Amino acid sequence: MDLQELAESRQELLSRIQNLKQDLQNWRMKLDTQVKVYRDELSDLKKSLNTEVEQLRTEFQELRTTLQQQQEDVTASLRNLGLQDELGETIGAEGAKGVENNKDVAQDLPKDDNGKDTNE
Repeated sequence: MDLQELAESRQELLSRIQNLKQDLQNWRMKLDTQVKVYRDELSDLKKSLNTEVEQLRTEFQELRTTLQQQQEDVTASLRNLGLQDELGETIGAEGAKGVENNKDVAQDLPKDDNGKDTNE
């Protein structure tokens, strides 16, 4: 192998190295772009999920309030009918169980970003 062939071989290797460096740089740019896209999508999904969780919490609170109001209405109606003395203890005990069950469900709801229960 003469000096000319060695120079050509060296030049070819340098060219291949440059191409590989360029390919690597392009690959990194594409990867960075894709990572940014995924992060943005995850951020949007997180915001959407947090909104839905807050909406569910609000709906649960509204349901709890409605159930408590209905329980109070039934108790008042029974009192007006004179049945409170006979049935009050049974209905009161069942209503208390329902309220406790609602609290258990609320405690199982996901926490906010800080790990704090926003149910309160």
